[in-house]
Amino acid sequence: QVQLVESGGGLVQPGGSLRLSCAASGKIFSIPVMGWYRQAPGKQRELVATQTAAGSTTYADSVKGRFTISRDIAKNTMILQMNSLKPEDTAVYYCNTRVRATLLGGPVDYWGQGTQVTVSS
Repeated sequence: QVQLVESGGGLVQPGGSLRLSCAASGKIFSIPVMGWYRQAPGKQRELVATQTAAGSTTYADSVKGRFTISRDIAKNTMILQMNSLKPEDTAVYYCNTRVRATLLGGPVDYWGQGTQVTVSS
């Protein structure tokens, strides 16, 4: 099993910044992909950003140029730096990891418990 611990959410004014962290622990051989998703009230969960173990990143169009994802492969941790936050960024943010428990094992998705981000004046 894999445990994910998220931190860093909170209340911030428009234009402000927040940094979200996610740490994975447990039976982990490798993590091919780590990412952040978010879900606003009444909306479906959507991709925010992902990063592969090779360093390739993907961002939602709505956050490009404002959010930056980074990983520490050795520590199985991930950061989402969020700048120039807008009210429409308000949502619960979830850490997602795709984990291989062994060399030949298939990848399994795990989700964090979610952290609330509220952008409001």
